[in-house]
Amino acid sequence: MSSAAEKILDDALPRICGRASNSRGFTPEDLRPRVTKAVEKYLLRDGGNHGNAEIRTFLDDLRADDLCLVLACERGDADAWEELVTNFDSTVKSAARKISSNSEDAEDLASSIWAELYGLREGKSKLAYYSGRGSLGGWLRAVVAQLAVDQYRKIARFVQVEEDRDFDSLASDSSEISGNGDDPEANLADKTMQSDVAEALKIAIDSLDAEDRLIMKLYYFDDMKLKDIGAMFGFHEATASRKLVRIQSLIRKSSEKALRERHGWSEVEVSKYLSETASKLGISVEHMFTVTILLVLMQDLI
Repeated sequence: MSSAAEKILDDALPRICGRASNSRGFTPEDLRPRVTKAVEKYLLRDGGNHGNAEIRTFLDDLRADDLCLVLACERGDADAWEELVTNFDSTVKSAARKISSNSEDAEDLASSIWAELYGLREGKSKLAYYSGRGSLGGWLRAVVAQLAVDQYRKIARFVQVEEDRDFDSLASDSSEISGNGDDPEANLADKTMQSDVAEALKIAIDSLDAEDRLIMKLYYFDDMKLKDIGAMFGFHEATASRKLVRIQSLIRKSSEKALRERHGWSEVEVSKYLSETASKLGISVEHMFTVTILLVLMQDLI
């Protein structure tokens, strides 16, 4: 980090502490390691040459209260943990319900999220990945979606879920299947098909109009009920439900069309590959599309 960036950081840290309604006893120096890491990751990585104004804006946009809450939890503050669970348990459970095929799976997924956050699985809390960039609620929803894919794929790894490039990678990962053992030729074919599916889904979602994308965002990530979404747009709850189903169907049809027209897939290949992928993930084709839609939509949310 350059001396100019260091000076901007020195000036910003007291402001970040001051913005928190409850700094939980943290001083600017306590925040320095996490904030420095965030600046380096999002602005200075890979030789990034962002101007001083961009660095100031980034620092001034950090979520001070959420960051202090997370740091307090990492410190082992029992009151902070109680507040985190009280304020965000409903967020985690709601996200789990929307991405799970039944209530039992949703409960298991929600419990797994808290185990990840407490650090019970690997000895390190996943809260260590939260930098204050974007709301804590939105970040937790992203973690729920990611862990769901991880569980289906039986892969014990954690991917940072705050940055656009990370979301791109995660969306691509969601279409992966288990591979073909020691058959390099078959593995190469699988990788090509996985890439095709991820690209087709991205194209389909990008082709949605602004209202459709907003409906998806409000329902899946802002935790709005269909009746509230309907009221916002001036139509009935039943209409909102029909619109959501239509959007999901449109994404599937558009992505299947892209696979055929852009990548030369046959109807048989489209049907067979998607069914086999869902089977290996242990879910239905429609559920697989829902999970992947969530992951691709995340690119616009945090």
